[in-house]
Amino acid sequence: MKGFRLPGPRSLRARLVLIAGLLATSAVLLCQLAGLIVLRGWLTDQVDERLSHFRPPDRVYQDLAKDGALRPPSSNNTLPSDYRVYFYDKDGRLLRTFLGAGTSAGPRLPRQAAALHLTTGRPSTVPSDAEGTGSGWRAISYSGPDHMRAVVALPLDTVDGATTKLLWVSLGLGIAVAAGVVVLGNGAVRLGLRPLSRVERTAQHITEGSLELNVPVAHPDTEVGRLGLALNTMLDRLRTALHRTESSEQQLRRFLADAGHELRTPLTAIQGFAELLLDEPDMADRRRRESHALIAHNADRMSRLVDDLFLLARLGEAAADSGPRAGHREPVDLLSLAADAIATTAVRHPHRGITLEPLASHPADPGSERDLDIIEVPGDLHQLAQVLGNLLSNACAHTPADVRIHVRVGTTHTTAPEALGSGSPLPLGTPVCVIEVEDNGPGIHPDEAPHVFDRFYRATPPDGRAGPGSAPGSGLGLAIASAIATAHGGRLELDNRPGAGCTFRLLLPDPTTAPKDDTDEAHHCPSHT
Repeated sequence: MKGFRLPGPRSLRARLVLIAGLLATSAVLLCQLAGLIVLRGWLTDQVDERLSHFRPPDRVYQDLAKDGALRPPSSNNTLPSDYRVYFYDKDGRLLRTFLGAGTSAGPRLPRQAAALHLTTGRPSTVPSDAEGTGSGWRAISYSGPDHMRAVVALPLDTVDGATTKLLWVSLGLGIAVAAGVVVLGNGAVRLGLRPLSRVERTAQHITEGSLELNVPVAHPDTEVGRLGLALNTMLDRLRTALHRTESSEQQLRRFLADAGHELRTPLTAIQGFAELLLDEPDMADRRRRESHALIAHNADRMSRLVDDLFLLARLGEAAADSGPRAGHREPVDLLSLAADAIATTAVRHPHRGITLEPLASHPADPGSERDLDIIEVPGDLHQLAQVLGNLLSNACAHTPADVRIHVRVGTTHTTAPEALGSGSPLPLGTPVCVIEVEDNGPGIHPDEAPHVFDRFYRATPPDGRAGPGSAPGSGLGLAIASAIATAHGGRLELDNRPGAGCTFRLLLPDPTTAPKDDTDEAHHCPSHT
C-alpha cells in the first residue's frame, strides 16, 4: 500500500505564496521562541538572585533547637511573604516555616532531609505541592549548625504567567503574519510574476496558431527577460524553418506541375504524330517526313528538358552533400570560354551583333584589372560554358534583333549588393572574376525580375515580343546557370534597367588571391596590375 501524500498546489503563484507564508511564519515563531527562552531565563535569574540574598541567620537555628522543634508549623507565628522557609533538624526531620503564610500550596519537599535532592547553595526548580495545579517553585538549600538545614523557596507563578502571555502573543502574531503574507504576498507575487504571465499568455496564443507573435521583453537583464529573448530566438528559428518547409513544399508542387506541363507538350505532339502515321499508312512522303521531323524535334526537346532536370537534381544534391563545390575542377580560361560561346551563338543568330570587351575596373578599385589573356578559374569547363551559353541565348530570345549584346571579362572586388541575384551575396571586398552579358533591350518588368532564377519561369518582355528566330524555352536556363554558379562558389546577379536593358553578371572567386595548396597551384596564374 502506497503512503498517503497530500496534494500540493499546482500553480507557481500558489507555491510561492505558500513557501513565503511558511518561511515568514517560521521566522516569526522562531524569533518569538528565542525571545520567550531569553525572557524566562532572565526572570528565573531574577528569582535566583533574590534567593541568594535571603539566608536564615544562625540564631534562627539555635532558637529552633531550643523551642519545640517537633511542633507543627502554625500560621500565627509566620509572616506574609512570597518566601517559603523550611528547616530540617539535626535528625533530618522537616520542622516548620516562618514566612509565606496563606492557603496557597507550597513547594513539594520530602519529610526527611536525606530525600532532599538539592545542592547546597545552588537554586533548583521543585514542583508545587498541589497536584496538577499551580506553578513550580525555585528552591535553594543552606547548611546550618549542628547538621541542621534550611530550604528557601520562591514561587515561579510570575515567570510562568509572563511566559504564557508571551507564548499566546507569539501564536497570535504568527497567525497574523501568516494571514498577512497570504493576502499581501499573493498580490506581490502576482505583480512580480506579471511579465511571466504575459509570456504565458503569448505562448498560449502561439500554440493556438498565432505564430507571428513575439514574447514581450521589458527588462532583458532579468531571468524572465532572458527567457523571453530565448523564446523569441526559438520562435524566429521555428518561423524560419516553417517558412522554408512551406516554401520548399510550394516549390516542389510548382516544380512537379511545371515539369508535368512542360513534358506533356512534347509527349502530346509525339503521340499525335505517331497516331497520325499509324492511321494513315498511305500518307504522302512529304507529309511523312514532316511528321518524322516533328516527332524527332519534340523528342529532342523532351530529352533536353529531362537532361536539364537531371542536371539541376545533381547540382542540388552535390550542394546539399558537400556545399558549393563543382564536381570536376580544371583551369578554365574565361576569355576563351566567352569567345567560344559568342561563336556558338553567332551560328544560331547570324544577324545578332555580339562584342567581347574587357571589364572596366571599379572607380574605388583602380588597377584591379588583370590581363585578359590569363584570367583563369578552377571549375568545370562544360558547366561554365553552359552558363554563358544560357545567358547569351536568353539575351537573344528576349531582345529585338537590332539590339547589340556586350560580353565583358575581367576581375574586380565585390561591393555593396544592390543587384538581384541567386544564392547568398559574397562578402564585401571579395576578389572575383567576372563575365558580364549586357544588352540594351527593353529589360525585364520589375515585378518579374525577382523570379527570373526560378525554375520554369519565363519572363515576358515589356513589348510582349520575343527575339526573332527564338523558340520558347523551358524556363530552366537561368535556374541551371544559377545552380552552376553556386556550385562553383560564386553567384549569378541581375542588374535590371526596365526600358534600358539588363546585365547578367557571373561572379566567380578569384583563385589568385586564395591560399595556394598543392592541388590548386597548377591552376592559378599570377596577376598583373
